[in-house]
Amino acid sequence: MTLGSASLIGRPTPAVDAWDKVIGRAVFGTDVKLPGMIHGKVLRSPHPHARILNIDASRARKLAGVKVVVTGRDIPLPRYGVAGTPIQDETLLAVDKVRYVGDEVAAVAAVDGDTALEALSLIRVEYELLPAVFDPLEAMSLQAPLIHQGAPDNIASRFAYERGEAARAFAQADYIYQGSFATSLVHQAYLEPNAAVAEWDGTGKLTLWLPTQSPAVARLTYSRALGISQDSIRIIQTALGGAFGAKIEVKLHPLCALLAREAGRPVRLVNSREEEFVAGNPRVPMIFNIRLAVRKDGTLLGQEMRVIADCGAYVNYTPAILLSAALRHDNMYRIPNIKTEAYAVYTNKVATGCFRGFGQPQSHFALEQALDEVARELGRDPLELRLKNAAQPGDVTVHGWRLDSCGLTQCLEESARIAGWRQRETSPPMAGRGLGLACCVHVSGNRSFLPFFDGSSAYLQVGEEGRVTVFTGEVDLGQGARTVFAQIAAEVLGVPLSQVEVAPVDTQVSPHGLGTWGDRATTLGGNGVLVAARDARRQILALAAQELEAREEDLECHGGRVFVTGSPEKGLTLGDIARRASYRQGGGLITGRGSYIPQTVTMIHPETKYGNISIAYPFAAQVAEVAVDRETGQVEVLRVAAAHDLGRALNPLAAQGQIQGAIAQGLGFGLMERMIVEEGGVTNPSFADYPLPTACDMPAISVTLVETYDPNGPFGAKGLAEPALIPTAPAIANAIYQAVGVRLREQPMTPEGIWRALKGKGNG
Repeated sequence: MTLGSASLIGRPTPAVDAWDKVIGRAVFGTDVKLPGMIHGKVLRSPHPHARILNIDASRARKLAGVKVVVTGRDIPLPRYGVAGTPIQDETLLAVDKVRYVGDEVAAVAAVDGDTALEALSLIRVEYELLPAVFDPLEAMSLQAPLIHQGAPDNIASRFAYERGEAARAFAQADYIYQGSFATSLVHQAYLEPNAAVAEWDGTGKLTLWLPTQSPAVARLTYSRALGISQDSIRIIQTALGGAFGAKIEVKLHPLCALLAREAGRPVRLVNSREEEFVAGNPRVPMIFNIRLAVRKDGTLLGQEMRVIADCGAYVNYTPAILLSAALRHDNMYRIPNIKTEAYAVYTNKVATGCFRGFGQPQSHFALEQALDEVARELGRDPLELRLKNAAQPGDVTVHGWRLDSCGLTQCLEESARIAGWRQRETSPPMAGRGLGLACCVHVSGNRSFLPFFDGSSAYLQVGEEGRVTVFTGEVDLGQGARTVFAQIAAEVLGVPLSQVEVAPVDTQVSPHGLGTWGDRATTLGGNGVLVAARDARRQILALAAQELEAREEDLECHGGRVFVTGSPEKGLTLGDIARRASYRQGGGLITGRGSYIPQTVTMIHPETKYGNISIAYPFAAQVAEVAVDRETGQVEVLRVAAAHDLGRALNPLAAQGQIQGAIAQGLGFGLMERMIVEEGGVTNPSFADYPLPTACDMPAISVTLVETYDPNGPFGAKGLAEPALIPTAPAIANAIYQAVGVRLREQPMTPEGIWRALKGKGNG
């Protein structure tokens, strides 16, 4: 059987759900309305650290229109943590004390939002203020105020590992580099705020309508938070207006369920934009101390690193993010000797969490600048230094990663070629202009912290009219996963894309899936769909062979028909075959089922942190060109040349869009974005005060898709969305140095920071 000549794989394809979004037909979390639905609001702490002495909600409960008021002292609330950590340090509402400005103290549900807000104003809380700590270095001191009672200190998680002999590598080095870098609190800045609608039925089953990245993982965490079983929770996926890691597990969701249970009514709970900033889970700020041991020819011999991550008030995913930040970049270059120690530290600030890149934008901001400094000290080209040490296909890295495909060298060469990197050696430099280079590595799936499995399943049904419906547990965040899944099914079955529909995730009918994070949707989710589609094709061919009195191997699927090769007139439509199959099976449809579990992926070792944690590893390199105004410190990013190893581009149109959007996000991370925290409170909790890139800030972008055809991904594909963000900020930092000779070691690299650095250097 052949699949036909007009392949859908590799063809630029508009998103299958684009029209629904354009005309406003897509249903987002805030669009869900149920009969009898009431509206929830949350009372938050005004203090960064305080003991709760008393809560008086009597006046709020008497307000007309108020249906329920819940505090942490009204009902028993289990301690819980997110699925990726054993640390159980949260309750849905504060019970004994609050730990940051924004901590949830009480929740109200009323007939409308205004009444609920008025009820919040009537709740009286008596606090005893406690000393607070906001700096992670200060929080590590034994003299710092203890944020969580029962713990010996404020260090929530720590680990260390060593590969090879780091001390020997430094003893043999011709040059030793040492530097420190820091990143700040950065918000995901999605357009749609977090939202939830919750309803309980008469049997005690909870249904949640959520814009979540992972219904399966959310069920696990929310069952713990509510003290109920997972099988009593149904999650129906709504469209997402952006997520970027922040919508995997959100406290607002089980809080909404708690209100609905206590009120006996459906409840909708939606964050305001201010609440998204003061009580969301922004990117984890980190501090890096790096030492590199290098030969004079540029060979990297060893690395020592100390990483400190600021959890905020609750641990959330910080230990897993810290592991990513401490370990993943080590696999990008051939560094045989590594010693690392890492700490996740509590502070009295908003709890931090997942954000596109999962710790790697922070670590690459540090390492990629350090490599440029090494190249400068040794008198070597930063490009050639990276090429000399770059990981190669077939490598098993220092941490046990198997690089079955690796296009890092091609990415370096392509981005440098497009940017004219080597031509700069023969061209006189322009004042205030500079080129900067940075690379990255990422994963396509991640077995470093979730112990269950790393795979995906799917099933698809062929209706009696020949329409194909794909069911998967993986979520489309807007990145185009539904389109790719539809392309895979259509390609295998030989039907037009318009004949395939990918159903929204509903945990009552969809197969179990870990969701969309860690760049796993296309590779793992796509493989599940691929196996299911092939199973359905086998059934279709067997039925068609009987009807056409032909051998299965002589049949071809194309254009929605199955026919004998060379005799297209002798065939049947897929609808014909599906109807006959249904009649034979008492109405049963052709149903293909597929499960994919990668055989070479292993759970990371809990102590040594060694293991092949992913099915595939994408790479990237970007070159940024900047112009810096010496008088003001203002940076203009003129262009970015981006080369990305994505295995194979299943949908080049979506891939280009992913990279362009990620560069915008990386530009914001590098130059603009920072949540300003004073005495524990966020002072810029709105898009009016939190600077984001606009169209006017965007550079010219040249994208090269480096196709290495990974053997483990569907049709050779691997991840793209997260690594597309990672190299942008360090590339800009390196370009700024080349332009004006100052090194920015903290993010964001603001005009004021650059101006001060220039003044301090004496060349401003």
